[in-house]
Amino acid sequence: MAFKLPDLAYDYNALDRAIDAQTMEIHHTKHHNTYVTKLNDAIAGKPEADLSLEDLLKKAGQLGAPVRNNGGGHWNHTAFWQWLSPNGGGQPQGEVAQQIDQAFGSYEKFREEFTNAALGRFGSGWAWLIVNGQGQLQVTSTPNQDNPLMDVAEVKGTPILGLDVWEHAYYLRYQNRRPDYVEAFWDVVNWDEVAKRLAEAK
Repeated sequence: MAFKLPDLAYDYNALDRAIDAQTMEIHHTKHHNTYVTKLNDAIAGKPEADLSLEDLLKKAGQLGAPVRNNGGGHWNHTAFWQWLSPNGGGQPQGEVAQQIDQAFGSYEKFREEFTNAALGRFGSGWAWLIVNGQGQLQVTSTPNQDNPLMDVAEVKGTPILGLDVWEHAYYLRYQNRRPDYVEAFWDVVNWDEVAKRLAEAK
């Protein structure tokens, strides 16, 4: 079963206070779509074609760079679109807020650590909030299109929030000002999606 580019749950201009419509459209229809196409090409006619995306990622280090890079790109972006919302922003509530306070001391300290992970990632990559193997929240980052689900990840876990810090995610509006992009991201975070993924991970 070939993988498909998912539709977005909002218009390309819906996140304009943080990410401009042109960036969203190019990011979705060009970058993400290319990952899907190349992933399908990489597994066509092979036993891997019968695996779920998550199962491919668990073996990414054994399946070669095309599957690792494009499988990661597909999973990461599919989740990223869900972590963004026109109605997002503010601070988390309920279980997410409690778990963040428990792990980091406060929302402000979590946000600082996550921001540092996003700004400290050299070159292209992602910043993540994960549920680690001990069931605790942890901030980490990965290079390129790797993610914490992969067998090759230095820190493994289940991502419940992620931020794309490849330049293609922000360059049209922010140029080289990654800190401004990361700051704007907090205005469109979909905390309901984070809460859903936290519940599933637990």
